[in-house]
Amino acid sequence: MAKGYWIARVDIRDPERYKDYVAAAKPAFEKYGAKFLARGGNFHRLEGAVRSRNVVIEFPSLQAAVDCYNSSEYQIAAAIRQEVADAEMVVVEGV
Repeated sequence: MAKGYWIARVDIRDPERYKDYVAAAKPAFEKYGAKFLARGGNFHRLEGAVRSRNVVIEFPSLQAAVDCYNSSEYQIAAAIRQEVADAEMVVVEGV
């Protein structure tokens, strides 16, 4: 079974409240087997627009990645994130 990946590009407007998002999201990530492959850090723009934070999260399957996002646990965290950050997020299937 192919793994699933969240790819998120984020600009944080309120770093202190973003910590609340991180704490609120942790139970969903643990429940659905999330493994962080990239979480912020240095990056180099090659093409197109960029955001200040890039995150790649691996899940055991595409379905687990989608289920995590749609879970009641994560939706609590998402509401916080949407108040304090601007983001684009996609879920992709691995090869």
